[in-house]
Amino acid sequence: MKYKLPVFFGMFYLCTINTSFAQRGVFDLERWDNIIAGIRAKANEQNISKSVIDETLKSPSIIPGIIKSDKNQSEFTLTLEQYLNRTVSSERISNGRKKAATYPTLLGKVENTYGVPKNVILAFWGMESNYGAVKSRHQLTNAFMTLIYDGRREEFFTKQLLSLMKIADKNRLAINSIHGSWAGAMGHFQFIPTTLAQYGVDGNGDNRIDIINSISDAMYSAGNYLNKLGWNKNEPIIKKVILPADFDRTVLNGDTKKTIADWAAMGVMNLDGTPLTQSGNTVGLIADTKEIAKRDLYQPQRRDSEVNADTDVAPAPVITAYLTYPNFYRIKRWNNSSWYAIAIGELSGKLR
Repeated sequence: MKYKLPVFFGMFYLCTINTSFAQRGVFDLERWDNIIAGIRAKANEQNISKSVIDETLKSPSIIPGIIKSDKNQSEFTLTLEQYLNRTVSSERISNGRKKAATYPTLLGKVENTYGVPKNVILAFWGMESNYGAVKSRHQLTNAFMTLIYDGRREEFFTKQLLSLMKIADKNRLAINSIHGSWAGAMGHFQFIPTTLAQYGVDGNGDNRIDIINSISDAMYSAGNYLNKLGWNKNEPIIKKVILPADFDRTVLNGDTKKTIADWAAMGVMNLDGTPLTQSGNTVGLIADTKEIAKRDLYQPQRRDSEVNADTDVAPAPVITAYLTYPNFYRIKRWNNSSWYAIAIGELSGKLR
């Protein structure tokens, strides 16, 4: 078998990068050979063309920085307010409105076909790639080969690589020209290969699906995905509300579902303090409980004895939260982060 020795072979020989690699100690050439042989065999079994197989495996490389990124994924440390300030910025809102003016016909076609409103498609586009401005730099074949070699999620990344090979084969794409994130997400809406294989759509009618270079393909694919997740254009995503200071914090994680009437009975109100509009919706309720707890340390609630009857009333609601509707949980099947889903709700609202 002929192929170039992996890039940074010497670096691997001299250092360890994570637990799985550290257990081997040095670059394992036999393992690398077996991986390449295994990928070739599986690709042949799945009827991937010889040309795509050869192109994928002719010069595979390992990228140490990718293994480091996989090992050192940072924990989520931003408060909800900080996250929203970063993701639902005035610049992103402005750029989203510009994109809406640039692609009104395309966005309208996606909405008519899949029932996903224009502002929702724009919100996902803005969140995932800043409307295509963020360019992924990793050659995906090398990214997947690196992560397969590392071994922590070998089965998952093998599946992604084979799916990418099928996509390249079916859509006549040069596989080594496909770039994405270190973890394999690609295109305007950052689909991984298995998601693209299941939900990808040819939006511009050229008989191929290319979500990196075709905005039409990318938008149609995103609309199809959200449609298959059950998107309901007649329901909101979130609703910002306020709660009494003594509200039960244990139910503010989105997992507890109640009717609007039940939440209202517990003291949930509109932002202006008026009662919630009654409906039959069963929804969750989310707030940044860690930030609330931190704030409580510095701003303890007044005792009843401290209330001046002439100037004060009962303690005002001080907790801001979000009612979370079924579309919110559909977003979490796209990205399982409550903060992300709230940001989509806020950004789509600004782009309506």
